[in-house]
Parts: sequence; structure tokens; C-alpha cells
Amino acid sequence: MFNQYNPAEIRNRAAAAFIGMAIGDALGATVEFMTAPEIAAKYGTFKDIIGGGWLRLKPGQVTDDTEMALCIARAIIESQGWSVEAISRNFAAWLKSRPVDCGDTCRKGIRAFMLHGTTEVPPNEWDAGNGAAMRIIPVALFSLPDGELLKKYAVEQAHITHNNPLSDAACICLGEMLHLAICGASRNRLRRQADGLVARFPTFNFEPYRGLATGYVVDTLQTVFHWFFRGKSFEECVVGTVNQGADADTTGAICGMLAGAYFGMEGIPPRWLKKMDKKVITEINVLTERLISASPAGRLG
Repeated sequence: MFNQYNPAEIRNRAAAAFIGMAIGDALGATVEFMTAPEIAAKYGTFKDIIGGGWLRLKPGQVTDDTEMALCIARAIIESQGWSVEAISRNFAAWLKSRPVDCGDTCRKGIRAFMLHGTTEVPPNEWDAGNGAAMRIIPVALFSLPDGELLKKYAVEQAHITHNNPLSDAACICLGEMLHLAICGASRNRLRRQADGLVARFPTFNFEPYRGLATGYVVDTLQTVFHWFFRGKSFEECVVGTVNQGADADTTGAICGMLAGAYFGMEGIPPRWLKKMDKKVITEINVLTERLISASPAGRLG
């Protein structure tokens, strides 16, 4: 699969996916927990990175979505390989640093590791949140283009905090779509992957779109897929997504990673990139390069 593609193009799309996630996170955080009508009344169409919101962020500041993805990426590079223990340790250090935000299910799983050293929470029907799916990008990069490695890593990182079949399925599907998009697949091919998830778990069906964008992973993916497959540009995909409100930092982050992988760096609006925290973008660029170099694709290339 990899040899058909230009390694420089792979790296471009990989960087755009990780940076796209951070941009979607920073954009969406401003309108998190607002309703779509509230956003429309206040902003018309919300499309600028301005910070604020309930977390009172600086413009371009990221939240737990990007921070947890960075924890995974750093753990892989520091360990020179896959280590659930290293990822868990990074999550614990991050939680101790008093981050700006952390979801309840993530907090519970990380605390279980801190107290008992457990790297897998027990199965729980209530843990079908989006907290494992939102941080999938480093897993997709490090496993590229090996689908079996992706499944193993996706589920292992998920189960540190979320052990639920819907969460697992979402993580794997997003990872597979990222692999495809980074390797230059068409939107139709990506749509077939999303349709495959719906065939296995009909609850993810996003047509007709119900307009829900909560932290429940089904609502999250329905929103992301609806806007990703409609949008004609990176900006259109992400703006449509975050204007649904609710868990807008996470829906924005997930749509941003998919749209970044599909449209590439040249598709990301420069005005958004300029507003981002420069230290975060620099670290993302370094980690992306190292993750791809250490991946099966990088070793082939």
C-alpha cells in the first residue's frame, strides 16, 4: 500500500491531520456546551479562533483532546516503541499538572492507574464517551499502514480509560479512515469505511443526521461524518462541525484530524494556523515526523 505513494505526501497529510486536530480543538472550545441556536445568535457562523468560552482560553490554546494525544505521542517516542505503561504514566503526569479540562471517564481511568497501576479499566456500558477516540491520531501515525497494529494499539490505549465496544469500534474506524486519507484515498473510499462501521453498529447511522453533538461517541461520530462528507474544504468541514455546539472541542478535533489528513497542509487556512500556540504546533511537527519515521511506512520509505 505505502510504496504506491510519495513519502513526502504521507508526511504532509500526517502533519495536517495532527495540526488539524489541534485547530479543531482550539476553534471548537470557544463554543463548547453552547447550542447551535445560541452560537448562531451570538456569532452568526462561528469561524474564528478567539479563545474564551467556558474554559476562558487564550486564542489558539488547546484542551484535553490535543494534550492527551501529545501524551501518547511523547510516550511512543520516549519508549522507542509501544508501551501502554508509558502512555498511562504520561496521562498521570498530565492529570497531576492540573490541566485546563479533563473528562470524567478519562479522569477515573487515569486515577485507577495512579492508585493501582492498572492499564485497563473493566468493561462498562456507560463508558461510551468520545475520550478515547479524540486522541487516536498518534496511534494512526505510528501504526501506518498496518491495519492489525492499528487495531491492537487503538484498543489498548482506549482501555486505559474507556472499555466499551462502541468506543473501541469508533477508535478503530477513525484510525482506519486516517490511514486511508493519509495514503491519499478518495472521499468515496473513506465513506465506505464509515458505512462499514454503520453496518456493524447501526446505532452510528448518520443519515438522516439527528443534530446531536454530545460527548457520547455515537453522537460525536454522527456529527463528524455528517460534516466531513459534506464539506468542500478543511474549513467547511470543521466550521460545520463546531457550529453544532455541545462537545464542540472534541467534534472539532476529530473532524479536524480527518479533514487535515484528506485536504493536506495546503488546505488548512493560514489565519487559523497563525492563531495557534506556536510551541504546540512545533512539538506536533517534531512528533509527527518521528512517529512516521518509526512506523512501518517510515521503515519502508
